[in-house]
Amino acid sequence: MTPHLLLVEDEEAIALPLRDRLVRNGYTVEVASDGITALDRASSEAFQLILLDIQIPGKSGLDVCRDLRQRGIQTPILMLTAFGETTDKVLGLKLGADDYLAKPFDNAELLARIEALLRRATPTPSTILTFGPIRIDLRAAIVQLNNEPVSLSAKEFQLLAYFATRPGMMITREELLQEVWGYAPGMSTRTVDVHIGWLRQKLEQDPKNPTLFVTRIGLGYQFLPPVKTV
Repeated sequence: MTPHLLLVEDEEAIALPLRDRLVRNGYTVEVASDGITALDRASSEAFQLILLDIQIPGKSGLDVCRDLRQRGIQTPILMLTAFGETTDKVLGLKLGADDYLAKPFDNAELLARIEALLRRATPTPSTILTFGPIRIDLRAAIVQLNNEPVSLSAKEFQLLAYFATRPGMMITREELLQEVWGYAPGMSTRTVDVHIGWLRQKLEQDPKNPTLFVTRIGLGYQFLPPVKTV
């Protein structure tokens, strides 16, 4: 799969040549020129990496980084900072950025840092996922809650597995219909909501106030486990 990047840069003279350079190196790139647009795009679309300038209008890059992490979005973030702005670098890392690069930067170094972050973000294949009291054996299709077996239908298990291998990611109803059900784009059905409701009944501590399978109105769903996968 071609890595899909979000470039957040308000200076067109920097953004356009950089976008073209990244495209020539095999990436697909979308550009946002302000913080509000960047936050909206990064919250609603799947990107493999975000290149985030700190000095952008609307909402600073530091605020965007903080807000994304607070929403549970763990897409790798490479902050672009002004040369010598040590305070911004430190604050960016504390807010959840994965790396930073000072302007002006060498394109070869930028590409190397992008490749390194993408490698680091690639999950190590595992057939056993554990989230607090929930244990999922992907190979055997076995689910346990507090060491007790949970009976799931085939489609419930497939849906759970899709969420569990993407913890914290914003996933749209359309993506689930295509990837889990195999439906064509544009299909209108409530089956996703129904199946998520069944998973909540079987796995949530309080199904009426879900904390695992969270609906983001207008965006999609997130699986927010209590601990990281081990």
